[in-house]
Amino acid sequence: MHRVSLSAPDDFDGWRAAARRLAVAGVDPAEIVWQVGDAPGDLFGHDPLPPDPMRAAFSVPRAFVDLAQMAILHRAPERFALLYALLWRLRDRPGLMEDRADPLLRRIDALAKAVRRDIHKMRAFVRFREMADEDGARFVAWFEPEHHITRANAGFFVRRFASMRWSILTPELSIHWNGETLNEGPGARRSGARRSDAPDGDPVEALWKGYYAAIFNPARLKTGAMLSEMPKKYWRNLPEAALIPDLIAGAQAREAAMIATTSVAPRRPEDVATAWAALRDDAMGCTRCSLHGPATQTVFGEGPIDAPLMFVGEQPGDQEDLAGQPFVGPAGQLFDAALAQAGVDRSRAYVTNAVKHFKFERQGKRRLHQSPDAGEIQACRWWLKQEIALVRPRLIVALGASAARAMLGKAVTIGATRGTPIPLSDGAEGWVTVHPSYLLRLPDAARRAEEQARFVAELRMVGERLTALA
Repeated sequence: MHRVSLSAPDDFDGWRAAARRLAVAGVDPAEIVWQVGDAPGDLFGHDPLPPDPMRAAFSVPRAFVDLAQMAILHRAPERFALLYALLWRLRDRPGLMEDRADPLLRRIDALAKAVRRDIHKMRAFVRFREMADEDGARFVAWFEPEHHITRANAGFFVRRFASMRWSILTPELSIHWNGETLNEGPGARRSGARRSDAPDGDPVEALWKGYYAAIFNPARLKTGAMLSEMPKKYWRNLPEAALIPDLIAGAQAREAAMIATTSVAPRRPEDVATAWAALRDDAMGCTRCSLHGPATQTVFGEGPIDAPLMFVGEQPGDQEDLAGQPFVGPAGQLFDAALAQAGVDRSRAYVTNAVKHFKFERQGKRRLHQSPDAGEIQACRWWLKQEIALVRPRLIVALGASAARAMLGKAVTIGATRGTPIPLSDGAEGWVTVHPSYLLRLPDAARRAEEQARFVAELRMVGERLTALA
């Protein structure tokens, strides 16, 4: 019997090194006891680990490594043994990772899924409160993770809040960022993240409350779904959660008023402006997909935040990426000209993109546009939904297939959907047409003129429809 002592609950490197030695030596899973830290020896003692096989050939699929790195963060004590059992079976069945019906693989998948959900909850529900120490302002947050995710999640908060001095306290351990280095500390208590002077005056909390109140839409309230996404156990850490009972209580009356007046519930313009600015600033640090790496910057939407009309493009191009503004390149100039021909005032429209970062392939000094894939569109769809919730346009026009997918939540063909109104779940009316860059790519001049005339005609229909709804 072999006993393996790991240094920490999330010690993947220690588990991997020990598992490799044991597997190469042919040690059966039933002959191993896994533990965290030192434990008193038992009556019979344990065999030492086999020597490290420095040159022994032993490889596993990358999918196993990714799964193990995630599942090992789970709080289940049997996770180490389950992972070794899967590793043991992979020696004879290299294709086992493709068998999604395998009971052991499904069990470990469930552990990894729970961990990923906990990681998401931490990123969504950590709220910093401004505190003062001897070095000035520091922002402190309290969070109670279900699994051992704090250390694994630290990099996300370093990237997101790189210029801010902050600490995240959890019962298990604490992480501290001073703007240059990340340090760990022992576990803490909730009181360490609580302001004792004037919590109601915290400007960060006021910002969150203003944003949440601004985007709350009573017509879309689904209490069960909300509680599933934001369980009550997180409410005490969220400043905006104090608003939830009153917002829910008044939702039915507000929805009835909306229906009776065929308008939206009143909102203070200053709250919407503050919420939009906070959303834009947050998007500047977006790392939801890999496109943020090579891109120069996030290109957020712009225009009146009470615009009745919203245009959604595909993604920023080369010039938009450099300027930080949507639709300023060649496609944007053609778009402006088409709007003018159609009699649509762009200054009264909010213009944004389905994907906020420029995706490209570099060829020499040139950056050639590449279309975003479904995963990248889905990753960025959250930002678009927040923009729609804040602006509340009557009409949303998707320019191109990627924009249509972001607006509708599914893939559609332009030919089957263009030129006709589509009811949307948020109460707006959707329209689909081509992207201006499509017109620029048409090599035949006659065909380009024909398609451009159709594009202008569809924009004119949108303008007329907007007038009819006013």
